[in-house]
Amino acid sequence: MHTITFDFLGQHRHGSAFHEYLRLRKRFFVDELNWDIPHNDDVEMDQYDNPCAHYSLVLRNGRVVGGARIMPTTSTWGRHTYMLRDALRGDIEAIPAEVIPEEYASKEVWECTRLVVSDLLNSQSDRANCLMLIVEGLIDIANRNGGIELVTLTRPALVRALRQLGFAASRIGKPYRNGDDGREYAVLHMPAMSAYQIAAE
Repeated sequence: MHTITFDFLGQHRHGSAFHEYLRLRKRFFVDELNWDIPHNDDVEMDQYDNPCAHYSLVLRNGRVVGGARIMPTTSTWGRHTYMLRDALRGDIEAIPAEVIPEEYASKEVWECTRLVVSDLLNSQSDRANCLMLIVEGLIDIANRNGGIELVTLTRPALVRALRQLGFAASRIGKPYRNGDDGREYAVLHMPAMSAYQIAAE
């Protein structure tokens, strides 16, 4: 497995990888979790897939098996900013405003969204390796653009998974239960530092 990173306008340099990632998102977030988000029969794509976005995708044998999206918390595209800030402002009905204790607006803080790992990876070691590669790619993107912190709305269990991989992840704010899938979600925070950097400190 290996990672590719690119921004929204650079997707054409990687063949069908971006399209495969959108298809993977549709299968997981729409078909499996039943989220009420923009999609068609093939892909899931929302208002945050815009020129502010960057992507970290993992490929195995030329096929996308995982990925995530990332953008700075200074992002603005039309009337949208980034997901957590729009939720805090009451623009996303499915996410309660109180999920995040404060509004971020800094080039040093980047928001990660739409993290997904394919069911094609059915061993725990392969899934953990894929997650590691995705997050290392997100950190690399943030660091190259002045980012030093990451935030994301995700399952609280991801904190433990990331800590097991050596990342300094922690939960902030109160968890809430999603009305579409019945699962708990909360905001996660971590420094944009690789596991190797953290171990060296």
